[in-house]
Amino acid sequence: MNIRLLIIALLLVSFSLPSYSCTIIAVGKKASADGSVIVSHTDAGPDCRLHVVPGQKFKTGDKAAIHWGMTELGRPLGDYGEILGYLPQASETFSYFQTAYPQMNEHQLAIGESTTSQREELKVDRAICKQIMTIEQVQAFALQRCSTAIDALNLITGLLEKYGFLPSCVGESEDLVIGDKNEIWVLEVFSVGNSWSPESGKPGAIWAAQRVGDDQALIIPNWSIIKEINLEDKANFRASSNYMQEAIDRGWYDPAGSKPFIWQEVYAPIPREWATSRFWLFYSQFAPNYTNWPPRNTEDPFEGDGQYIQYVEPISIYPFSVKPEKNISVQDIMAFQRSTFTGTLYDKENAPVWYYPGKDGKMVKSPIATPFPTVEMRKVMNINSRRNVARARGEYGMIAQLRSWLPDEVGGIYWFYVDNAYTSAYVPVYAGVTDVADCYKRYDKETFDDNSIRWCVDFVDNLLYLRWQDAVTSLRAKRDPLEKSFFDEQSEVDKKAQDLMAKNPKKAKQYLTQISIDRMNQVHHLFKDMRIELITKYTNNKQGI
Repeated sequence: MNIRLLIIALLLVSFSLPSYSCTIIAVGKKASADGSVIVSHTDAGPDCRLHVVPGQKFKTGDKAAIHWGMTELGRPLGDYGEILGYLPQASETFSYFQTAYPQMNEHQLAIGESTTSQREELKVDRAICKQIMTIEQVQAFALQRCSTAIDALNLITGLLEKYGFLPSCVGESEDLVIGDKNEIWVLEVFSVGNSWSPESGKPGAIWAAQRVGDDQALIIPNWSIIKEINLEDKANFRASSNYMQEAIDRGWYDPAGSKPFIWQEVYAPIPREWATSRFWLFYSQFAPNYTNWPPRNTEDPFEGDGQYIQYVEPISIYPFSVKPEKNISVQDIMAFQRSTFTGTLYDKENAPVWYYPGKDGKMVKSPIATPFPTVEMRKVMNINSRRNVARARGEYGMIAQLRSWLPDEVGGIYWFYVDNAYTSAYVPVYAGVTDVADCYKRYDKETFDDNSIRWCVDFVDNLLYLRWQDAVTSLRAKRDPLEKSFFDEQSEVDKKAQDLMAKNPKKAKQYLTQISIDRMNQVHHLFKDMRIELITKYTNNKQGI
């Protein structure tokens, strides 16, 4: 059968991706299972293609372009869109991983991004505003020029103030988690409206930053998390000079009143359920005894549709960060990013519509029950559209594992997946690589490509709908052992790379590059093979049509 015709026949109605699909999880080195700093990020940015932007040397007087459209798909790799302006180029830049958003460099500096909401009055109109610095562009500059989180924070905030923050994701604000092998900072950035100009002498952004304690972990589910700010504590807080004054001038805060200045409450609108549900899931899982969390666990398929059982909690119950009751591993974060709220009010896979009476009169769950019902399925079956953590039509995600006790080339591991985390496989790519597998560099959303990992994962993701409950079991039986082998082999690969680094750093990089590419190709072949297995096992010819 022609494979292109088959995929066209099998593709179901796609989700319309919301802007709010990026979840960050960060874990301090004393809160992680192995002592590493962890920064993770899932994203719905259109360009899921992964490539290494190599470090370069430049001449005095060279300029670096400031782009608009870096996250968009449809251009050749290395073309980052329209040029809005320039700034002085660094004499030397570092190599880093680039997708829709730049994410980790060769010195174990990693940045996760999550779009957040802001007041309408702060939004800007690109047609008339003078701001030119997007969050993705400033991430790239930081990864090119910095090796520590605090240096990156200083560079990013300086550039945003000077050139003006230009939101690229539906005009909203942004959160960044900036981590190196020793510490983590959270940076929250709001725009300042259309009246700003570089000549005004005022900051081109409103921002605040807070250090994450080494024994702490946090989640950013497209919502602001910084609360009270103590600028006298310079080791843990930073902010723009206008961080409070903007709110005072606009009538959002009265310094003479009795209430303290709570950053999160002043600048972010009323919280949305798609954010609070992820706050709840993370903190109730990793810090179940922190407070009396709203009761949302249930196996009753009807309870999620009840009108009188849902708690509406204040955003204040969710902390900036928390000490987890059990140290968190990379595998724990993988599992969380694959969560579909199983066993909770939000579990679409347990919707009442999936059940029917069996021969013995007991209710039977349909084998086609899926946690990702399509738009049309939700309309026809009357399934609510609450957001899962995993996204059936996401684009990519990563977990940056940053290890201080190893050379940077070996210590940094960039665990990367494409499409839907629930379906896809994470593959480890070392910080010292000079290239990635070709299949991860290819994706044209308009044309199926068997040599594109994204298309192959998407193909499998669609085939699961033939008989979801059984097909997912078949997928996990092949995918999970492959992922486990990556972890099982990690200490051996680390040791070999360390030995090579001591003798011949060039050969060490070649080794790390080749093993990372080999593993990426393994993942590619796994999904190509899974298509054949799934269509053979679960073809509709065997389903009694």
